[in-house]
Amino acid sequence: MVPERVRIAIDGGQAAPGKSARRVLLLHKPRGTVTTRRDPEGRTTVFDVLGDAGRGLVAVGRLDLASTGLLIFTNDTKLANRLTDPTARVPRRYVVTVRGRVEAESARAIERGFVAAGARAGDRAERLSAERVEIRKASARESHLLVELSEGKNRELRRLFEAAGHAVTRVHRISFGDYELGDLQPGDWREVG
Repeated sequence: MVPERVRIAIDGGQAAPGKSARRVLLLHKPRGTVTTRRDPEGRTTVFDVLGDAGRGLVAVGRLDLASTGLLIFTNDTKLANRLTDPTARVPRRYVVTVRGRVEAESARAIERGFVAAGARAGDRAERLSAERVEIRKASARESHLLVELSEGKNRELRRLFEAAGHAVTRVHRISFGDYELGDLQPGDWREVG
């Protein structure tokens, strides 16, 4: 048998030769959904939201349960690896709401970064920083910021602002590399490539 000459038929129809076409899908992840294929606690997953559209795709990066915004799904593992490789420094932009007034000096400190202790005993400390922090609105009650990260570490925004003395109340990702959320509504998705 010569693999290049083998013909495969499914339900009488000829299967297309070669590998499947690259797919890239953008989802506006709603709050309260988990970025996993299945959840042992029975919570709604991003793949539940996508339904059949998510078949054969993997999530590129994550957003925690409380975070909303852009999630990318693809069947192209090279693309997924390039977007998530920390050495590639692919920018991710977020609209972040925190408690209290964030002053310009605090924003600069977050850009300079902090050394955060490990989350669990035995974890090593790691350096956390933002590429850019832009204060959009600040009051005694809360501040709204545009924050750009380039590595995507676990709960990085929440840990950064905690180190600066501010509790994060909302995280909303608006872009990841060249991909933008645009006008997608929570739970909606579109295919881009």
